[in-house]
Amino acid sequence: MIEFEALAKRYGAYEAVQPLTLTVRRGEVFGFLGPNGAGKTTTIRMMMGILVPSSGRVQVDGLDCHRDAAQVKRHVGYLPDNPIFYDYLRGREILRFVGEMHGLTRPAAAQRAATLLDEFGLDEVAEEFAVNYSMGMKKKLGLACALVHDPAVLILDEPINGLDPRAARDVQDLLIGRAAAGKTIFVSTHLLDMAQRMCDRVGIIHRGMLAATGSLDELRGDADVSLEGVFLRITAPAAVP
Repeated sequence: MIEFEALAKRYGAYEAVQPLTLTVRRGEVFGFLGPNGAGKTTTIRMMMGILVPSSGRVQVDGLDCHRDAAQVKRHVGYLPDNPIFYDYLRGREILRFVGEMHGLTRPAAAQRAATLLDEFGLDEVAEEFAVNYSMGMKKKLGLACALVHDPAVLILDEPINGLDPRAARDVQDLLIGRAAAGKTIFVSTHLLDMAQRMCDRVGIIHRGMLAATGSLDELRGDADVSLEGVFLRITAPAAVP
């Protein structure tokens, strides 16, 4: 469903993302892990057509994320790390607007907005302006916006940052359910417990380079360690020259 072919991003001599080749299968929850500054968000921005790759390409369902950016967005639900909304639109209005922008009729967008507001526990603040939302409310509203057009692929950058423990668990369960229904989920996170619970496979990026990829069992080999132990070993200061 997602194909990276030597995707790279350079800023002068600085290689933010070194040539990245990777396949994410249909219906898979794939965790994209790495320390701060490793290149996770840069990679996601290239996937969404926000940044132009320096070389290589990434495709979603056969569509080039740069050349076919508008088409890709019809197949993808995207949640940035810090979602930003029109401050003086209400939560319900934002969801309806996003639904209509994705081609839903006005009645269908209204119905979809109502369903998602209920699913994310935002009913009580649906008529509040987004400027008054807490960080957690904004994150849930952003995820609802990513889901409003029922996309085949979800690309999520730190989806549970800012959520309280119960809301974080609810969102994880929701995403696991979406994957079980056949959605492909590419999730960037530094929360290793979440990745261990949710993900079928993970890729660990370190200093712009994909350092390891596989299931937890594949990554830990014969060692009886958690994903955290694998991550700390791979991203140790001497792990990559």
